[in-house]
Amino acid sequence: MIETRDHGGNLDAAIARWGGARADWLDLSTGINPVPYPVPPIPPHAWAALPTRAETLALEQAARTAYGTPAECVALAGAQAAIQLVPRLAPPGLARILGPTYNEHAASLVAQGWRVETVPALAALAGADLAVVVNPNNPDGQRHAPGTLAALADRVGLLVVDESFADPEPALSLATRLPLEKVLILRSFGKFYGLAGVRLGFALGSPDRTARLRALSGPWSASGPAIALGTAALSDTAWRHETTARLTADADRLDALAAGAGWRLVGGTPLFRSYATPDATAAQDNLASHRIWSRIFPYSADWIRLGLPPPEGWPRLAEALSCR
Repeated sequence: MIETRDHGGNLDAAIARWGGARADWLDLSTGINPVPYPVPPIPPHAWAALPTRAETLALEQAARTAYGTPAECVALAGAQAAIQLVPRLAPPGLARILGPTYNEHAASLVAQGWRVETVPALAALAGADLAVVVNPNNPDGQRHAPGTLAALADRVGLLVVDESFADPEPALSLATRLPLEKVLILRSFGKFYGLAGVRLGFALGSPDRTARLRALSGPWSASGPAIALGTAALSDTAWRHETTARLTADADRLDALAAGAGWRLVGGTPLFRSYATPDATAAQDNLASHRIWSRIFPYSADWIRLGLPPPEGWPRLAEALSCR
């Protein structure tokens, strides 16, 4: 059975229950950078013509440089597109996922006929035909050293490491150790760069596996505007460093606000924080009464996750947390 595919970003659900218009809401239900990369002018041909192979290769090279990887790279329409293609890389068998985590991994595997087990410990992944680790994990921020994951790869058929939230923590990434024949890394562009609507992501791995993904994704797996924007953003080293510092400081600021509300930090990344509360539904309802949307989880009665607010949203969040 496919797990409930609940997600953050479901602002329609908040509006349906609590009212208001989109502009009235502060959406903290995702882990997307609230201060996005400044969109440069997009060349007219990026809108009017099909992307060329040379443009796609330039984007993929910019990604390889930004991620510090010698591996092959294939651009896709978001990390989500890669998640949906991974089950087609091998005949269905036993997949194990370190959980709880982002539920699309299980759902996509089940949809392609895989037998899926969610396990609570890294060691329990051993023996699977395909194993999935989200590093750092969503929603609890659990982290695993690259060397530990590299060693695990020898004990499974294929190790998929979803690094969608790894941009602010490059030392955590396994990308610099690739190509490892039995490892595939997934990267998101939209989260760190704050441009989720662009729908851009990457898969990093061995030449044969990335070639297979390229064939499965078709000839134009990323749009012309996404290629132009992604190439510029991934090449902007100064912005990446400045943004990492800001996100880290803002995560600490959010932790302080949450602690003042009596919440305990469960974990997180510089892009989102998860907290234990006496009652997650009540905490979400309180925030929603202030037109602030958050994320709770079907498997926990007390966990709530918040993304970082934009600069103008901090006073509003502080007021809401003081009104519990």
